[in-house]
Amino acid sequence: MSERGHAHAHGSATGKNLLLALALTLGFSVVELIAGWHSGSLALLADAGHMVTDGASLGLSALAAWLAARPPSRRHTYGLGRVEFLAALINALSMVAVVFVIGSEAWQRLQHPGSIDGATVSIVAVLGLLINLVVAWVLSRGERNLNVRAAMLHVMGDALGSVAAIAAGVVIWLTGWTPIDPLLSILIGGLILASSVGLLREALHATLDGVPFTMNIDLVGQALAAVPGVSEVHDLHVWPIASERLALSAHVLVDNLVSWPQTLHLLRAVASDQGIDHVTFQPESPAGELQPIQFVRR
Repeated sequence: MSERGHAHAHGSATGKNLLLALALTLGFSVVELIAGWHSGSLALLADAGHMVTDGASLGLSALAAWLAARPPSRRHTYGLGRVEFLAALINALSMVAVVFVIGSEAWQRLQHPGSIDGATVSIVAVLGLLINLVVAWVLSRGERNLNVRAAMLHVMGDALGSVAAIAAGVVIWLTGWTPIDPLLSILIGGLILASSVGLLREALHATLDGVPFTMNIDLVGQALAAVPGVSEVHDLHVWPIASERLALSAHVLVDNLVSWPQTLHLLRAVASDQGIDHVTFQPESPAGELQPIQFVRR
């Protein structure tokens, strides 16, 4: 199977998983919203609102997966894989916004507590947790790229919200102590915020063509410079063109231009070992001008 067909197949499967997760999430958010309003639970209302944002997140992720699976065109010669980075960035930002909204409402509830039906909260939250676990399982069956990880962050954050709602409902049902509801909402919001900031950093880094955090570009340059027939590598650049694809360009000073085809084959093999499948190497003779940043064969 060609690389294009392979990418399209993965994108199609990922998109279907995201759409199924979207249907489950939005369907139960309506139930949870009604139950939260009836019971007076902030934890349940926050969880319902979170599930609505989950739905928007999953819809955006599904759209991004569909666009990323489209083949390159004359206007987008790399394809539209980078739209997944934008979707992940938007999803991470939305999570940060949701956390601050929940925190603000929780503070108001602490100042002015109200009555809460603990039994209803617990029952609905248990159902919500089961739905979240099913959605997480559906998403785990596909690719785990940055876009899907952003959607998964929403789902797992919602699962934590359901756990908080269950705990709050049980405590209120047994003791009648209502402050536990906003306090647990703040705690879960803090956990979600920590994960969101990490994902936001990674999505922003990828959007700005940053070298993946898992890659040491100095080691890549040294590995390329160690190829037989290569004296030096400079102007080395590595950047993501899609969630699962990296590109590389470099100027290569070679001992003998006549043997360039064999040298190029070895350079491509080194790049492939680093997980880089789109490469551009420009050969230079020893008389070529050297650049400030160099990786010299040792």
